[in-house]
Amino acid sequence: MEFHTPSIEDQKWVQACLSAAPRQACDYNFVNILGWSKAYGVKIARWNDFLLTKLKGLGGSCLWPVGIGEEKAALQVLADDAGKEGRPLRLAAVPARDAEKLEAWFPGQFVITPNRDGFDYCYDIEKMATLSGKKLHGKRNHINRFLEMQEGRWSFAPMTPDQLEECLEMGAQWNRLNRQEEDSPSGEDWALRSAADHFEALCMDGGVLRVYGEVVAFTMGSLLTPEIYNVNFEKAYGELQGAYPMIAREFARMIHEKYPEVRYLNREDDLGLEGLRKAKESYYPDLMVEKYTAIAR
Repeated sequence: MEFHTPSIEDQKWVQACLSAAPRQACDYNFVNILGWSKAYGVKIARWNDFLLTKLKGLGGSCLWPVGIGEEKAALQVLADDAGKEGRPLRLAAVPARDAEKLEAWFPGQFVITPNRDGFDYCYDIEKMATLSGKKLHGKRNHINRFLEMQEGRWSFAPMTPDQLEECLEMGAQWNRLNRQEEDSPSGEDWALRSAADHFEALCMDGGVLRVYGEVVAFTMGSLLTPEIYNVNFEKAYGELQGAYPMIAREFARMIHEKYPEVRYLNREDDLGLEGLRKAKESYYPDLMVEKYTAIAR
């Protein structure tokens, strides 16, 4: 068994494993596994009908093995691999139900702690498509202000492959305005480029918001489970009032119409960043996907 950097050629078998045992966490999404491989040093391997994943960037952590068969045996394979590398088995982004199984199978053998910074924020898709209710009146006000100021000047449309480069350019401009890193691509930059390069092969959806024909916001996503849709990327010019809630609402409407079986939008975690946490909490999540870190004693 050899671990290797994931590529688009791995999609078929990896997706088969993920679909056989779906998880609600965004970490178990092939778009993220592929796109963030450079940032986190992701390596994957196929063991029987399981996907095994290692992340060099998180202290040599592994994801929970996903697939068909005996999970306990797959965990032992990961433990043996860690032992050969002279380290204890460390599991990251462990879903709550799997953390419970781990303790039941190996009582007292793992230190299991919640990783609040990694919890995913999930929202009822109908709520996001309408932004109805008293709690979200502020979002509606921002959208109304956007509509007033940009009347006759704005448009929203599904993303097509011919728009990808334009969106990437807008993303680079966003970086210059927010991160001031023109010459140092971040992990997100690499992930976004990966998604754009394989947009159709990954069966992704996207939405583009324009004012005067110029891209002012865009978003891209992919199905995580039959009931949960993962919003992988979202960019908007924050100085343009209403751009963020507008792209979020329009994309939710589009996904709700295309995938009527989807109940939630997973807008991923906040990385422990105060501003990002505040923004995600301002939409009042309907479901928090808890994740745990587990380290063998």
